[in-house]
Amino acid sequence: MITPIVCSVLILAIGIQARSSPQDVIPIVRYESDGPNVDGSYKWLYETGNQINAEEAGYVKNFGKGEGQEEQVANGKFSYKAPDGSTITLQYVADANGFQPKGDHLPTPPPIPPAIQKALDLIKSLPAKRSSGGTGPYYG
Repeated sequence: MITPIVCSVLILAIGIQARSSPQDVIPIVRYESDGPNVDGSYKWLYETGNQINAEEAGYVKNFGKGEGQEEQVANGKFSYKAPDGSTITLQYVADANGFQPKGDHLPTPPPIPPAIQKALDLIKSLPAKRSSGGTGPYYG
């Protein structure tokens, strides 16, 4: 009973090894790392043999000011070759406002039509009134 199980495992292992050849392995040509440090700062970067580059640096904003005032901040970027041969680059900041990516390849919203912008500006200029017993703004 053990022999068929052992044979099955060996056949599976040989099949997996045959599919991943040394040519499939992409080398890391550069790697640097510093941290995490006591003050919450760190940085790392790497480059691969297929032109993937990534780096990030982080720190604690308001370090030592206590819980609730400290904020972890990360700045980074990465790039890689798209299937069409162009280079895709993305830069980002991650902080209390969330993940904020920037890149020429990212879609952007169309401009707000002037009539809608005028209405939004009007609404913004109205004084906020509170309804009796309510907690939210009331426009009446």
